Amino acid sequence: MSIKITGTGSYIPLLTKKNSDFLNTNFLNADGTAFKVSNEVIIKKFKSITGIEERRYAKDHHNTSDLAFFAAEKAIKDAEMDQETIDYIIVAHNFGDIKHETKQSDSLPSLASRVKFNLGIKNPNCVCYDIIFGCPGWIEGVIQAYAFIKAGMAKKCLVIGAETLSRTYDVKDRDSMIYADGAGASIVESKNEIKSSGILSHKSCTFTDKEAFYLFFGKSYDLKSDSKTKFIKMHGRKVYEFAIVQVPLALKECLELTNYSIHDVKKVFLHQANEKMDEAIVDRFYKLYDLETPKGILPMSINKLGNSSVATVPTLFDLVKKLKLKDHSLQKGDIIMFGSVGAGMNINAITYKI
Repeated sequence: MSIKITGTGSYIPLLTKKNSDFLNTNFLNADGTAFKVSNEVIIKKFKSITGIEERRYAKDHHNTSDLAFFAAEKAIKDAEMDQETIDYIIVAHNFGDIKHETKQSDSLPSLASRVKFNLGIKNPNCVCYDIIFGCPGWIEGVIQAYAFIKAGMAKKCLVIGAETLSRTYDVKDRDSMIYADGAGASIVESKNEIKSSGILSHKSCTFTDKEAFYLFFGKSYDLKSDSKTKFIKMHGRKVYEFAIVQVPLALKECLELTNYSIHDVKKVFLHQANEKMDEAIVDRFYKLYDLETPKGILPMSINKLGNSSVATVPTLFDLVKKLKLKDHSLQKGDIIMFGSVGAGMNINAITYKI
């Protein structure tokens, strides 16, 4: 029996916000002081590090659960399945539904239940729940779906990663330029196949010794404001240093749980957080085997889509699978890997055979 992804779908919001749209923003340091350089310099440096040129934002009347629903519809259609046969709907997010121009998170009922409602699924045996696992949430949801199916508790699962990070950031924080909105979905199910394919191995870790609050909710950098609203914040350098050490190790351990070698890997799908960081992660992964990184191994969408948290990996996979990302494609039998890092601090990886 193979446990595999039989359908994918993604929703990329239509509203585009370019780097130039931040030129008139009054960015501040964490201590509330102004930067001593112009926004042109800040944005140029930001682009050189993250690779981000533009990002996508959801329309005002769309919430995270709406984006999740749009992606889910596409994944179900791609899998050519009866949605009433879905056993679990698992939605990975971190902030729930946040309505436009508000900062209140709404997760009651769960986003998974909202997706089921919007899909019109009547079957009460289709169980819904959300997971909060930072940016690695979609991968963790796929791992949980795999476990349910392997244990005989399910046959088909819908796993979604969705987020509207555009509604969580501090406009005074230059890190606000990183964040984006989007959703990616997948159908995970068992297939009776002679040759094994699909999920071959997985690895997950949570580091909370010194790392638990590398990403956190904090006050605005505008110290003159008396608002008690808190926003997504991060210790960027610490996140970067943590990721480039721990993610390669997780990828290596995950791969070595299979009978395949590093030479068999055709693509590595990483969370789209930072272009330089992702390149460093893959380079260090290959250096663990004393190898140079092959060309074309690392698909990237961050330059146009930004960082949409749990949505980046499933969206990237959907784009490559459907030949919508230039110079990247997949062939039957290819060995690929998924990897992510995020708040927790959480790390995970999957080895997968197309």
